[in-house]
Amino acid sequence: MLENRVLTPSPISPLSRAFLYTNYQGGGDNRNNWMTSLFKSSPYRRRRDDVEAEGSRSTDFDSADGDSSGTFDIPSTKNASIDRLRRWRQAALVLNASRRFRYTLDLKKEEEKQQILRKIRAHAQAIRAAYLFKEAGNRGNGTIKLPIPPPPEGDFGISQDELSTITRDRNHHVLEEKGGVKSVASALKSNTEKGICGDDADLLKRKNAFGSNTYPQKKGRSFWMFLWEAWQDLTLIILMIAAVASLVLGIKTEGIKEGWYDGASIAFAVILVIVVTAISDYKQSLQFQNLNEEKRNIHLEVIRGGRRIEVSIYDIVVGDVIPLNIGDQVPADGILITGHSLAIDESSMTGESKIVHKNSREPFLMSGCKVADGSGTMLVTGVGINTEWGLLMASISEDTGEETPLQVRLNGVATFIGIVGLTVALLVLIVLLVRYFTGHTKDIDGTPQFKAGKTKASTAVDGAIKILTVAVTIVVVAVPEGLPLAVTLTLAYSMRKMMMDKALVRRLSACETMGSATTICSDKTGTLTLNQMTIVEAYSGGQKIDPPDSKSQLPPILYSLLIEGIAQNTTGSVFVPEGGGDIEISGSPTEKAILGWAVKLGMNFDAVRSESSIIHVFPFNSEKKKGGVALQLPDSQVHIHWKGAAEIVLASCTEYINASGNIVPLDQVKVSFFRNAIEDMAASSLRCVAIAYRTYDMDKVPADEQQKTQWALPQDDLVLLAIVGIKDPCRPGVRDAVRLCQNAGVKVRMVTGDNPQTAKAIALECGILSSAEDAVEPYVIEGRVFRNYSDAEREKIAEKILVMGRSSPNDKLLLVQALKRKGHVVAVTGDGTNDAPALHEADIGLSMGIQGTEVAKESSDIIILDDNFASVVKVVRWGRSVYANIQKFIQFQLTVNVAALVINVVAAISSGDVPLNAVQLLWVNLIMDTLGALALATEPPTDHLMHRNPVGRRYEMLK
Repeated sequence: MLENRVLTPSPISPLSRAFLYTNYQGGGDNRNNWMTSLFKSSPYRRRRDDVEAEGSRSTDFDSADGDSSGTFDIPSTKNASIDRLRRWRQAALVLNASRRFRYTLDLKKEEEKQQILRKIRAHAQAIRAAYLFKEAGNRGNGTIKLPIPPPPEGDFGISQDELSTITRDRNHHVLEEKGGVKSVASALKSNTEKGICGDDADLLKRKNAFGSNTYPQKKGRSFWMFLWEAWQDLTLIILMIAAVASLVLGIKTEGIKEGWYDGASIAFAVILVIVVTAISDYKQSLQFQNLNEEKRNIHLEVIRGGRRIEVSIYDIVVGDVIPLNIGDQVPADGILITGHSLAIDESSMTGESKIVHKNSREPFLMSGCKVADGSGTMLVTGVGINTEWGLLMASISEDTGEETPLQVRLNGVATFIGIVGLTVALLVLIVLLVRYFTGHTKDIDGTPQFKAGKTKASTAVDGAIKILTVAVTIVVVAVPEGLPLAVTLTLAYSMRKMMMDKALVRRLSACETMGSATTICSDKTGTLTLNQMTIVEAYSGGQKIDPPDSKSQLPPILYSLLIEGIAQNTTGSVFVPEGGGDIEISGSPTEKAILGWAVKLGMNFDAVRSESSIIHVFPFNSEKKKGGVALQLPDSQVHIHWKGAAEIVLASCTEYINASGNIVPLDQVKVSFFRNAIEDMAASSLRCVAIAYRTYDMDKVPADEQQKTQWALPQDDLVLLAIVGIKDPCRPGVRDAVRLCQNAGVKVRMVTGDNPQTAKAIALECGILSSAEDAVEPYVIEGRVFRNYSDAEREKIAEKILVMGRSSPNDKLLLVQALKRKGHVVAVTGDGTNDAPALHEADIGLSMGIQGTEVAKESSDIIILDDNFASVVKVVRWGRSVYANIQKFIQFQLTVNVAALVINVVAAISSGDVPLNAVQLLWVNLIMDTLGALALATEPPTDHLMHRNPVGRRYEMLK
């Protein structure tokens, strides 16, 4: 028993947390000492030098990375390993390696971050193991000596140290001594069903007593640090040396009144370049910090005063009661109140990809973990730095840079041009030196500047320095320093503007990749439709109910069972204000529509839920398209209620309740009647949901809690209660957005779990299908049909598919893989946990900001904040704008650079002098690098961009 517990990954103990936090908070020296102590044995500690400046161990790509047909053929950067990124950087010679990737990911810091994670986890588990060993020894002596926590302070009956002892140490004994989760909630002045009162005074007291759900973040680098880094550019150092040489030479030859112009001008230009570069980097750093803050600012539902309200994760306080559903992130440390098949992915905290099932025997929840399956509610017992997640976040700064294909390739272009410029400058240097020392370089009066044996050595050196200054300037002009700056400005500007267009960019490369998208696999509900659902048709008792909320047409037994199933088989809730007012319904849009219908029928939500107790829950599953609940009634009867896709639930039904309230067999006539009703509603673009139930023997219900959690609810021989049609109107403007995509050569495909008839009707309404004649296979297909094809057949048919109905998440993944193999750049929208594989596999994953789960958002590249397809189209426009703006900048800069180079080279070789001197060339280059980059890189997208065909896979260089 002890060995098993020792090996179980666990959070950090209070002692360890206090030690680490104190060292972290102790200032820069202590923090550095702590980091150093963690890395003394690390192999990464020896890697002091810039990673990019290291000698290349190998420039060959693995077979998994794809073959490189050229120096600058860059494969996709999405989900690339650090080792792979490093090899990309070592693939080409660069003049200034340490600054080539100034705007991208610091691989050394990324490796150190992962190492810190492993160190802290190991440290926490070692202390945890020692604690368990000591506890087991006390048990062996027949005594259990638990630490005596200090008495509670303030307005609450339990202190933070006691809560830490319970939750982070997973101490069942202390929890039992406190009387269980309800007693802990009572001590926290909370209610396990209604939560805290949640007024401002109460929230302030809780934050003062237990802290807020934030953690101390490392201060960002100051502007002076960016100024220091910009100054250390090798090219600028050469220029500064040239400025000093020019200043000294000018004063010596022409006097202080006239001779300081050239040197001072070069020095001023260098200072201006440094300041502009530092300002650009500093602003970009601030922008990325703001974007990361927005990304981390998760909004979730909490129960306060008996009602569900949406708050920011930063506003969670100790004592809050939080409902958890599939795909949610656990926002704080806590104790499980109720859970149904609740499974938690704790890999983010333990480092192990292990799903842990939570129940009354294992009720402790850790902040930062994801809900993999099931549902439940939790009581918050620790927030912010009092959680291990807060400690990790405070210890590790998140790097915001990353590789993008365009940046890598442009750095390759800059390298190539730099080599050309260096060659030209060397040629000019040789020609001018030869002409100077052979006496062919003459003053204005025709006198040779150098005469062998007559010219003083100091004069000759001065002449050589002048020539060297010209050569250095040519190198500076030839190297297009503005290219990386232009890319950074373009991407940063685009990210900020896309945020205003309701698109939060999580991965920098998605900005440019989206411009090459050739197809978009879009979800239906909430993306193409408004996601504002209401029930407009209902069939129950073997007939159509008209109007659908007419209670008088339902026999009492049918009404009772229907209300029971709706109230209990739901993750939503109904709140009735005590002082009167509008009823508040919360939950998913489908849940809200069904609950709203039941309220109109006269349902008293709280009363119905109190009449029976939940035995077991099978949460709604995207694979099975239905969810169920087993209830125990006061007379020990067991009712199992199911709700889900109409045709799937109907196929499991063998009986129905007729208008007289009798249970009668479902004969062929009635089956046809209900199927026709489903088809008619689906053809009218309604989402069809069926509600059914069955009785079950109490003796067959598993008595053991462990067996009960693994119990598969019976789903056959059901009794049909009702079939409802839910209207979800098409979003205004979607048809125009789809047409815009089609004109731009981007094919829009609908992939939905809804009925194929419903999907077909919405596709016609949105313009994805041009006419009813197109609504046949292979343009419209079911997911089960597509998945049964072989890989070759799927590739053949994938390009023709426009609508896929009744698709599972795996069907969406198979479609994405087939389209990618055909050479498409695929964008995918999704909102559910099970959409994560497709979002991860796609070239660009777009998750929904409103209905999307945290798992889906973590797997995506861009978050669509308003769940609107029109915002997806705006992302395509911005992606194309990035590519077009960079093209314009390159054409502009290279034209001027090449012209200046040719003029100087020809003049130097022919006449021995250069018409464009160092100051002139430097200022031309400076203006191009700053004002040109700003003007061209920040040009907003125009409509004509959407009249071009996408660049496609050729741009991504994946094949």
